[in-house]
Amino acid sequence: MLNLRRGVVGLVAVLLASGVASAQTPVTVVRGIPQFKISEGGTERQPEALTRAVAVNVGVVISQIGDTYYWASRENIPMVAVDSGGAFITYLAVNGSGYVRVIKPEMKSAASLLGGPESQYDYVEHLLQGLRSITYYGTLTP
Repeated sequence: MLNLRRGVVGLVAVLLASGVASAQTPVTVVRGIPQFKISEGGTERQPEALTRAVAVNVGVVISQIGDTYYWASRENIPMVAVDSGGAFITYLAVNGSGYVRVIKPEMKSAASLLGGPESQYDYVEHLLQGLRSITYYGTLTP
């Protein structure tokens, strides 16, 4: 939860400094808590089920201000939303550091028919750190 709070506090600080806060208020469009983490690098792969205590500190938050999205839980990196009309919306970090793909709530049952992670999770968050990657699978929260 600490990272989520830092992200939101950081976003508010950026807005106040730029004078945008008085014009538009951030709206949270995605909030989720991961249940599973996979760390990879080269030939190494480390899958890990997350405890609730760990998961709340690495949750995902995406906020929207006007037409711009921000990865609030990852240093407020600006993002672009890609909705191709299917079951998913993908939020891409403009600096190339990762993405978040979310199953549209109204499409959850259809996506679940595909089997695999779609039946158990609502989103995947993929982070690139150097030549390593971290992937979280989780569920959305209100």
